[in-house]
Amino acid sequence: MKAAAIIPAGGIGKRMGINSGPKQFLELAGLPLLVHTVRAFEQIPEICVIIIAAPADHLEQTRSLAEKFNLHRVQVVTGGKLRQDSVLAGLKHVPPECEFVAVHDGARPLISPELISRCLTQASKGCAAMAAIPVKDTIKDVGENHIIRRTVDRETLWQAQTPQVVQTDTLKKAFAVAEAESFIGTDEASFLELINEEMTVVEGSEQNIKITRSDDLLIAEAILMKRNRNSLPQPLVQQRIGHGYDAHRLVADRPLILGGVTIPHTTGLLGHSDADVLTHALCDAILGALGQGDIGKHFPDTDPQYKGISSLKLLSHVMDLAREKGFALSNADITVIAQQPKLSHHFPAMKKNLAAACGVEENALNLKGTTTEKMGFAGREEGIAAHAVVLLQKNMKGEG
Repeated sequence: MKAAAIIPAGGIGKRMGINSGPKQFLELAGLPLLVHTVRAFEQIPEICVIIIAAPADHLEQTRSLAEKFNLHRVQVVTGGKLRQDSVLAGLKHVPPECEFVAVHDGARPLISPELISRCLTQASKGCAAMAAIPVKDTIKDVGENHIIRRTVDRETLWQAQTPQVVQTDTLKKAFAVAEAESFIGTDEASFLELINEEMTVVEGSEQNIKITRSDDLLIAEAILMKRNRNSLPQPLVQQRIGHGYDAHRLVADRPLILGGVTIPHTTGLLGHSDADVLTHALCDAILGALGQGDIGKHFPDTDPQYKGISSLKLLSHVMDLAREKGFALSNADITVIAQQPKLSHHFPAMKKNLAAACGVEENALNLKGTTTEKMGFAGREEGIAAHAVVLLQKNMKGEG
C-alpha cells in the first residue's frame, strides 16, 4: 500500500489573535507546529510523499522550514482560501502510484504515528477511514438569543479529527462533483457523503487536538511535555561513583612502586604489601562504589598471604568482585600527591598496568600528579598519598 499525505496549511490563524503569520509556523516545544505534524507522517513507511499546501506568500518559508529540519519527503504547493481548495491543490500533485490519500490538518501537531497507521489499515479494507472520538459532553441545540431548543442524543455523535484517508480516485471523483455543484465541505468525509461513499470511523485520541486558539498552544505544550516524559527510555545501566584515598610512609631500603611500576628513588613506601598507594586508592574507590568496605577489609595486613604481594593482583581481585556483581569500570581519575620524585613520564607504563588489571582500555584511566608546595607530610617527603574517583556501570540485566 502506498499513500500520499496532504497537509492543508493555508490558514492565517485569525482565531489565534496573531499578526505574525500563519499559525503553523508558531513554535510548540521549540519546533514549529508544522514540523511536529510532518515528522509524525515521516515515520510511516507507506507514506511516499507529504504534500504541504501553504499560503501563496509563504511558500519559500515553508520550503526553508522543510530544508532546515530535514523533512525529506516534503513537497510544497500553493494552497487556497478554503480548506478544500488546499486539499484539491495537493490532490493534483499526488503521484500515480499512491492508491490512497491521507489528509491531515497542519494545525494538529500531536498526531501519533500509531493513529495514522490505524487509519491507513482501516481504509485499505474498504474505501475510506477517518480518526474521530465519541462525543462525551451533553450537546445542546441552541437557537436565537442563545435559547436551548433541545438536547441532542449524543449516543451516535462523534467528533471528527484527521487524518482522513480516502482512495485517491474516490476523492478526486468527490471533488469533481463538489465543484460541479458548488458544494463547500469542512472535511473529506463530507465530500464522500456527497457521492454516497462510506467512510469508517477509527477511534482517535483526545490528545490529537487542533490548534485553533491561543489557549490550545498551552494545552498542546502540556500534553507534549507529559508525552516526552513518559517516552524517555529507561536507563540501560546503573551507575555508581566511588572515592578512594590512601597514604603510606616513605622509608629507606624499600622500593618505590606506583601503579605497578618500580620508580628509581632514594626511599620507598612502607606497607604489608608492596605499598602501592596509587593502586590502593583505586582499589578503595572501586570497593566504595560497590559498597564493599575498603582494601583493609578484603586484604588485611595481618594475613601472611598478602605479605609483599603486588597491589596489581589485589586490584585484579577487586575487579573480579565487581564483575561478579555485574559492574564494569567506566572510568577512573587518580591523583598522586608527592613532592618527589616527578612521576609524569612514568604514567604511560602505570596506565598500561592498571588497564590490564581492570580489563579496560587505557583511555578509561586518567593519572595526575601534584605536590603540596612542601607543606604537610607529602611536602616534607615523609610519605606519598593518592586520591581516586571511579565510575562503575552495571547493565540492568546484570551483565558486566
